[in-house]
Amino acid sequence: MMHNTILKEISKMIIPFIQIFGFYVIFHGHLSPGGGFAGGTILGTSFILYKIVHGKEKTKEKLSYKKLMTCMCTALIIYGFLKGYSFITGGSHLHLPQIPLGKPGNILSGGYLLPLNIAVGIIVAVTVYFFFSLFYEGEI
Repeated sequence: MMHNTILKEISKMIIPFIQIFGFYVIFHGHLSPGGGFAGGTILGTSFILYKIVHGKEKTKEKLSYKKLMTCMCTALIIYGFLKGYSFITGGSHLHLPQIPLGKPGNILSGGYLLPLNIAVGIIVAVTVYFFFSLFYEGEI
C-alpha cells in the first residue's frame, strides 16, 4: 500500500465532495435522475477511495464492520417497514396515517420515496464497500 503524502492531501479535499454529491443524488432522486442506488454507489466509492489511500488500519477505525453493519441493518429494517406499510395501506385501501405528499418539486415531496431512497443509498454504499473489501483483501 502506497503512503503518498500528495495522494493523502488531495483525497482529504476530494472525498468530502464525492460524499456531498452522493447525498445530493440520494436526496434529489425522486425529483431528477438518480436515487438511492446511484447515490449509494457514489458514497461507497468514496469509502473505497478512503481505504485505498489511508490503508486498512485507519479505515477500520472510521468504518468498522460493526458500525457499517448496524447502519445497513437499520436501513433494511426501515426499508422493509416503510415498503410493507405502504403496500398494506395502499393495496388494501386503508385510510391510515400517511406521509404527506407535499408540493411537487420540493425536496420533501413524494411521500415514501425520499425515506426509501435514503435507506437504499445506505444499503448500496455499505454493500459496494464490503464487496470491494472482500475482493481486495479477502476480508471486511
